[in-house]
Amino acid sequence: MSTRSVQRRISGADLEFVGYLRAPHEAKPTALGLWTKATDVDGRCLLVPELIAAAIYPGEAATEQVILHVLMLEESGFLVRYEHEGAEVLALRRPLKADTRGATSEIPPPPPLGVPRNSAAMGGEGARERAQARVRAEQAERDGEWAAWRERAERAAPPRRPLLMDAPPIGCPDHPNGRFGPCGPCGTARRQHDLWIEQQRHTDRETAWEAQTDEPGEEW
Repeated sequence: MSTRSVQRRISGADLEFVGYLRAPHEAKPTALGLWTKATDVDGRCLLVPELIAAAIYPGEAATEQVILHVLMLEESGFLVRYEHEGAEVLALRRPLKADTRGATSEIPPPPPLGVPRNSAAMGGEGARERAQARVRAEQAERDGEWAAWRERAERAAPPRRPLLMDAPPIGCPDHPNGRFGPCGPCGTARRQHDLWIEQQRHTDRETAWEAQTDEPGEEW
């Protein structure tokens, strides 16, 4: 882009440029990189997201991030996109001041404001709309995951089997003749009655649980 390397430094005035101030915080590292690394002496470069990502974020998979940031920076007024000889390019609205003697740009300046510009490489939608669409898609995916989790968490657990139903058989070695058969004097009949009631209650709880589960018989 440029016939020689040009030293460029960001000044306090540059950081107060409204296009930079209005840029979303997450896009500002890309703005700084466009100022110092990815554009030529006049603040212009081919709009190839892969090349810009390699210049600003070497060694990182940042192409998708750069695409989103460029759209955000265009919306904030930090840069402008336009076409030159069939290729999409970008130009910073406030290039850094530098000694430009002997340095030239191969890319012409952007057309005047109000002249329609094509945007083939990046798409014509606004940065905010693109970002909002992505956030909505991600949120819809998370909502689906949480809905499934809530459904599983809210599903009632099966009732616990009463201990009385798993207790040893009712009987007493002190019965007449040392047998474990029913014996009125030691309350065997009463205990059998209680066991029958407990079994009925457990059956009722099982019935209620089976009725409210989506998949009857599912084990927990």
